[in-house]
Amino acid sequence: MKLVIAIVQDVDSDNLISVLNQHKFRVTKISSTGGFLKSGNCTLLSGIEDEDYDRFMEIVEENSTTREVRRTIQPINIPGQAMIPVPITVKVGGATLFVMNVVDYKKY
Repeated sequence: MKLVIAIVQDVDSDNLISVLNQHKFRVTKISSTGGFLKSGNCTLLSGIEDEDYDRFMEIVEENSTTREVRRTIQPINIPGQAMIPVPITVKVGGATLFVMNVVDYKKY
């Protein structure tokens, strides 16, 4: 058995969870916030049997969209220079997954 921790964008999470549930995968959703853009993410926790691992990963990949967004950031304050916000384009979305082997599992 494996524990999968998946970090996905808020906009992808509801559909992803729905598709995972349709395939009989149980998911726990934890709201979280990204550090760089301070945007909404969801952290999904799921216990996966070894034989279901490949299908689980396919579903996550198919339902986690990568997109580009334009944000304005404030540059570092350097004495004597104007503080003009700088627009940047950043690629966001997709999924970041951490997979761990589970030594013991109990359900009460």
